[in-house]
Order: sequence, then structure tokens, then C-alpha cells
Amino acid sequence: MPVLDWTLLLKLKEMFNSKFGSIPKFYVRAPGRVNIIGEHIDYCGYSVLPMAIEQDVLIAVEPVKTYTLQLANTNPLYPDFSTSANNIQIDKTKALWHNYFLCGLKGIQEHFGLSNLTGMNCLVDGNIPPSSGLSSSSALVCCAGLVTLTVLGRNLSKVELAEICAKSERYIGTEGGGMDQSISFLAEEGTAKLIEFSPLRATDVKLPSGAVFVIANSCVEMNKAATSHFNIRVMECRLAAKLLAKYKNLQWDNVLRLEEVQAKLGISLEEMLLVTEDALHPEPYNPEEICRCLGISLEELRTQILSPNTQGVLIFKLYQRAKHVYSEAARVLQFKKICEEAPENMVQLLGELMNQSHMSCQDMYECSCPELDQLVDICRKFGAQGSRLTGAGWGGCTVSIVPADKLPSFLANVHKAYYQRSDGSLAPEKQSLFATKPGGGALVFLEA
Repeated sequence: MPVLDWTLLLKLKEMFNSKFGSIPKFYVRAPGRVNIIGEHIDYCGYSVLPMAIEQDVLIAVEPVKTYTLQLANTNPLYPDFSTSANNIQIDKTKALWHNYFLCGLKGIQEHFGLSNLTGMNCLVDGNIPPSSGLSSSSALVCCAGLVTLTVLGRNLSKVELAEICAKSERYIGTEGGGMDQSISFLAEEGTAKLIEFSPLRATDVKLPSGAVFVIANSCVEMNKAATSHFNIRVMECRLAAKLLAKYKNLQWDNVLRLEEVQAKLGISLEEMLLVTEDALHPEPYNPEEICRCLGISLEELRTQILSPNTQGVLIFKLYQRAKHVYSEAARVLQFKKICEEAPENMVQLLGELMNQSHMSCQDMYECSCPELDQLVDICRKFGAQGSRLTGAGWGGCTVSIVPADKLPSFLANVHKAYYQRSDGSLAPEKQSLFATKPGGGALVFLEA
């Protein structure tokens, strides 16, 4: 259980009182996460290896007799929002902060088939840097789901909550895979988790005691719901899965994920990489070629396979995306195996896997950016055994594995080399460089 910052709760209670003229009945917290390894593979059906971080979203809540939902945020950048609790509308075209809350609320509402929801006053606080790849948006969705469940007086398991919130975040238009919501609910203090899907389950992974994981923010923001990069990658993986299935004479039309192809063929990840070499070419595919390969019309491709926000895409890099996914899925399993066997050179071996992961994200998945690559290089230069982007990429954070005895000099040198630039281009409030340890999952605290 995380240590509660009572001064923070008291401050939130006072702000709630001045905002709504009353006292909250309960508080809900949901943590952010750092994905140690396994990038962009959860939505392909593969296991990932995240841990919750101590930074979280915290919401003070008061159920009210009216049918009005009132949302306020302690950060003045995020304006107040009010709506009828029985008419939840989520505008996919605008990645506004309150829409993430509405996703969580709507997910629980639809799960129980409720038309009438009680109203509530909510004050949202949080210290996860936004658009940084540490899952601030999913933490808000999860927090809102747990708030709604608590207001309704209903019960669900952590696994059910994670599955509902993963599905409901798609209301905002992001075709994510479920890692962020799963770790937010299933996290336990002191351990990372191997998260597996279909069915959803989490296994403890004991991280090396002689090393620390350090998060560094590139200060380049990337909002998944506001950009098409992320959803294009999801579609490229879906198309690659269909072409691989067709190549192997499988029934391809109901295949959605790269993992399904491997499961149907009953072969290893290493063998899937060889199949990918045979079946797909490195040159980009255009929609016409994909249609020829699958024997379908452009209209069928657009309406039956592509998501609405990827229907105008003209090139798809299927070979590169499949190569990344199958190799990254193998790295996750290798990472877990090394943690279990704990050889003497464990930190070095784990670091090598993290470095390979970044290279694949950079070259095959093309989800890095110059600032992330520079930050990764700086981290390695000053003592990280391994460093990689974490989260969706195109900005956000890096995660590095650093020998514990090198931590003070590592932090000082990285701060100087990346953040204290002579041009002063990085705003101080965005600077995030911190060692982290595995934190606990989402919780409800009742007002005493």
C-alpha cells in the first residue's frame, strides 16, 4: 500500500471545500507506470513488463442527489467541466482532459447497463507529467472507473476493472492494448509485473537489487489521442497479421493481432521472424498492393479493416512493424528469464535487452525522435547499462537501468548534459529526472 501523503489529502480537501462548499466522501488514486520493456506489443497480443510509479492521479469525490457531474482540476490549465451524468458525450476530435474521466465513467455505466447515474462533484489532482509516456491519461481513466464503481456501491475484481477501462479508453479514439490500465490496477509495491493478455493476468518479476531504474523526460510532448502515429502503427500491425496469415493459408479475415498468427501456426517467436522475412517485403506497401494480396477492394479495406482515422493513409510499413513486434516480444520473455535466474552479470544482460529494444523502436517501429535518441545516448554515456524510450514514443520519457553505486553521479551528469543546455530551451517545470521503484496499484480511501 502506498504511503499516503496526508498533507496532500488535507490540501485537496480544503480546495474541494472552497470549490464545491462541501467535504469529499472519499478519495481514489491510480498510479502512472513505466514500461521497462515490451513497447507497442500489448495491442498485438503480447506480454509486457511494466511497473507502477509513485506518481499518480488523485480524485476527491462527493456523490450528489442531482444528476449533474461536475469536474474540476487543481491545475488551472485544465478548465472546469459540467454535464448531465445520464448523457455522456465524448468528442473524439478533441483530446480534452475531462474526456478521459468520461471514458472511465462510461465504461462502468455500460458494463452494468445503467441508464441513470447519480451525479457527483470531483476534484482531480495529479503529479504524472502529461504526454510524457508515463500513462497520465490511462491513470485518469482508471481513477474515474474506480470513482464511478465506488459511487454506485458495486464490486468488480481488479482484472475486470482493468479490462473495462482498457476498452473504454478507446472512446477517445486511441486503439491501445491494455497494458496501462492493467498495471494501474494490478501493480504491487516492490515488484514489476509481467502482464499477459487473453486472459489478462499478472506475474511478479523481481528486479535486480543492485540497480535502479531512472526515468528522464525528453520534454517533447506527444498526445496519443491527438496524433495519428499511434493508430497507424496499430493498423500496420493488423495488416501485417492478415498478410502473414494469408501467406500461411490461414483464415485471415478474422485475424486482428500478430500473436494470433503465431498461436495458429504453433511456432516460436524466432520462427515467426523467419516467416516475416519470407512473407513480407521491406519496401512500404500501398493500399492497392494490400488489396491485391488479400483479394479485397479498396472500399472493403477502408470500411472493414482500417479505423476511421487511418483510412487516408497511403503507405504501410508492414515488414518493419512485424519484425519489431516479434523481436520485442522475445526480449520481454528473455528479460523475465534473466530476472528469475539472476546471473552475476544480470544488470549488463538486462541493459543489453533494453538497448536492443530502443534500437528496434528507433529503426523498425520509427517511434523515437531526435531528442529521445540524444537523451538515451547521454544516459548510456554517464553510466546506464541500458536505456530506451518508454511509452508510445515520439517524445516523452526514457527509462535507464543504472548500477546503484553510480546513481548520484549519473543523475548529476545527465541533468547537466541534457537539461542545463546553454540555450535554456527546456522549461524547468517540465524537467523530470528521477529514480523510481515499483509502486502499488489503484486504491479507494474513505474520508474518516
